[in-house]
Amino acid sequence: MGDDSPRLRRHHRVLRVIAVIVGVLLVFLVIAGGLGVWTVMRSFPQTSGSIDVPGLDSSVTVTRDSAGIPQITASTPDDLFRAQGFVHAQDRFWEMDFRRHVTAGRLAELFGASQVPTDTFIRTLGWRDVAEQEVKKLDKTALRYYQDYADGVNAYLKTHSGAELSLEYAVLGIQNPGYSPEPWTPADSVSWLKAMAWDLRSNLEDEIDRALLSTKLSAAQIAQLHPAYPYSQHPTITAEGQGSPATTTPDAKPSGAAADSGSGSAAPAPATPPEYAAALTRLSASLESIPNLLGPAGNDIGSNSWVVSGAHTASGKPLLANDPHLGAAMPSVWYQVGLHCRTVNAACPYDVAGFSFSGLPGVVIGHNDRIAWGFTNLGPDVADLYEEKVTGTTYEYDGKQVPLTIRKETIEVAGGEPVHLTVRSTRHGPIVTDLSDGFGAIAKDQAGKLQVPAQKFQLSLEWTALTPGPTPGAIFAFDRATNWASFRAAAASFQVPSQNLVYADVDGNIGYQAPGAIPVRARGDGTVPVPGWTSAYGWKGYIPYDALPSVYNPPSGYIVTANNAAVGSGFPYLITRDWEYGYRANQILLRLKDLLASGKKVTAAEFSAVQADTYDAIAADLAPILRAVAADQDPSSGTARGARLLAGWDYHDDADSAAAAYFNIFWRTLLADAFGRKLPASAPPAGGDRWFAVVQNLAAQPDSPWWTDAKLGVTRRDEMFAHVADQAWAEATRLMGGDSSNWRWDRIHTIELTNASFGTSGIAPIEWLFNRGPYPVGGSSSVVDAVGWDASVGYQVDWVPSMRQVIDLSDFDKSTWVNLTGASGHAFNPNYTDQTPLWQTNKTRAWPFSAAAVAKTVDKTLTLRPTG
Repeated sequence: MGDDSPRLRRHHRVLRVIAVIVGVLLVFLVIAGGLGVWTVMRSFPQTSGSIDVPGLDSSVTVTRDSAGIPQITASTPDDLFRAQGFVHAQDRFWEMDFRRHVTAGRLAELFGASQVPTDTFIRTLGWRDVAEQEVKKLDKTALRYYQDYADGVNAYLKTHSGAELSLEYAVLGIQNPGYSPEPWTPADSVSWLKAMAWDLRSNLEDEIDRALLSTKLSAAQIAQLHPAYPYSQHPTITAEGQGSPATTTPDAKPSGAAADSGSGSAAPAPATPPEYAAALTRLSASLESIPNLLGPAGNDIGSNSWVVSGAHTASGKPLLANDPHLGAAMPSVWYQVGLHCRTVNAACPYDVAGFSFSGLPGVVIGHNDRIAWGFTNLGPDVADLYEEKVTGTTYEYDGKQVPLTIRKETIEVAGGEPVHLTVRSTRHGPIVTDLSDGFGAIAKDQAGKLQVPAQKFQLSLEWTALTPGPTPGAIFAFDRATNWASFRAAAASFQVPSQNLVYADVDGNIGYQAPGAIPVRARGDGTVPVPGWTSAYGWKGYIPYDALPSVYNPPSGYIVTANNAAVGSGFPYLITRDWEYGYRANQILLRLKDLLASGKKVTAAEFSAVQADTYDAIAADLAPILRAVAADQDPSSGTARGARLLAGWDYHDDADSAAAAYFNIFWRTLLADAFGRKLPASAPPAGGDRWFAVVQNLAAQPDSPWWTDAKLGVTRRDEMFAHVADQAWAEATRLMGGDSSNWRWDRIHTIELTNASFGTSGIAPIEWLFNRGPYPVGGSSSVVDAVGWDASVGYQVDWVPSMRQVIDLSDFDKSTWVNLTGASGHAFNPNYTDQTPLWQTNKTRAWPFSAAAVAKTVDKTLTLRPTG
């Protein structure tokens, strides 16, 4: 053998070099990892010890439990709201800053030219202008509280900047390094109410859908796809207008009844030329673009709320439940908080806890030491399109030329040149024709029909949220209300967005009130554009507050509201033609009736169980038909195997249910094959309660033309069901494998919590930083556990119960609550998504309220001290 020493020495040198390189890389990785951890954690707020806060008159105590939920205790209202602003900024300032840029039409300042269309839309509507006017209309006390809140936010901003505020600022700095947030103002807070009003707006989408359908369908067919509210089957909230709060359809029994006709039916839209279909589609997309920034919008945006008097409860005092349904957002739109005066008296009347909005002082939904309340969306028609005859800088009104109101806007663009915008308005509202091709197409179409030069024909939008009102001050009035009278007085000021309010108090009373500015039209019903050049179609005013639906201590001892019709068809005022169809309200009422019929006294735990109800009304109608159809099919066919899987199913969309997975695939396929193939591609059936009503009605008509499709080779309902069931089995096998015993609904029904700003950036590492999930879940569209999905897209979750609360008026400390995500808006903070697993499985947290109960849960204590 030769001497290998030189080769070994060279080998060792190579190894040493490699070792050095690896070592250097490891050092860099450690440094980078440490830098990353430091960058992430430097924005986590101080939650213990003490902090000097300018503006405070005396010390404020902020305790947090293990979920990071703050309870703020102060000696004066001013200190209370200053501290709330400071704490909101600690946990959620990026969310607040992003929201104010949305509502002011200033997103392009953050993200560049891609956001100019969105900013143009919002600037034209003028959300920020209206908010500033509402600030000026606030009474002195409410204005002072909004300023206190802003002062608290700004006190935090003075000592934090960039990534110290939130990780998002570090990411933003890569694209927009010169950005620095400006001081907070009361108008920044009030503007958020405009965004919520838009999110909960009226029936513009229904009007557009009817117009799109008219390009291919007859008026009779459109009426079948937009049926009236089923008054004979589902409950109304009140008995006003010959409504029936007690009407229910027994569960698990197909009704097949057609929807009621009468004054509640929606008028079909006039025929729309096919060339306008694409433009209408773009209009619809434009309308949806704004809510998508706040969380996905859709027909499942709704809520559940109900209240039961002490006559039916184990404690002898009322119970109140509420779970608002909104787009899934990260972080949750809600922020849990307690606001407590050290001594509750006339000078400091606040002792309240519940769900707030970051950026807004006070508590929006919750309870104080005397009363509790919840919200669901009333859904009135509060927006109309007007056809305007415009000549130059004037428009025609009652035979005269009236000057347009003209204002100039400048949109600053990060990395680009400013964009200048001219906004024109009539007496009805801003001219929106140029905002999208859709508005322009509608204007052109109407101009042709009326033989008016197209260039002189415009559309304006009248919407109640564009008229300054007193809503911002109503929050404080709710928080300090002590009885039904003071609660109704607070509700009178809560004008936009119109809500269903349920109420209970410690004296045992329950109530319901529908507040809001709801227009009274001289002519028309708000379903189609109307002439704006004459006062004949204008708004004459609003429904008087005392005429709006209201109930106090009903004989039944309960009130149920789930976006169902508030009144019967005989109500003297038009609230809307487009109520939701009452399937959730029906099931809640059935559950309550079953509990009460047993003679059992209801408990808070049973309220939570009702919130988790997954009964699927359309499955109860269709599954028996499908099983009957399968009797004539080959036992090895997908139809027969699907029917066997559905045998014995209780029609609940539970997370672990194989039958629920198969049925929902069947439902989606049915909508696509029986209806989607006949509809404009721009108006696909998305599911939800309207399609429940459509299919339920048509299922009782086996020979309806809707079931015929020559290309599929089917001519009747049963043939369509057999075809769809077979396709659904194949789809289920593709998605979940060939062994149906391993199928589960939550394998395909999942939710990904997506950050509103960076969560859809398209850059995977950035999305990984801020998004969480997917989480497998049960529930479905238009069931009580309304974890909704869009059947035209897929099975993933878009709409959710954004929070859940059950309030026990016998002892507030026995109440429960849960948020969709967590208290913190800081990615990787322990409280970023710590409540999501509870929410996911329909569990809740204890909700301590009294000082003694709160003290037992304290995890951290922070003292905010006045400077000097």
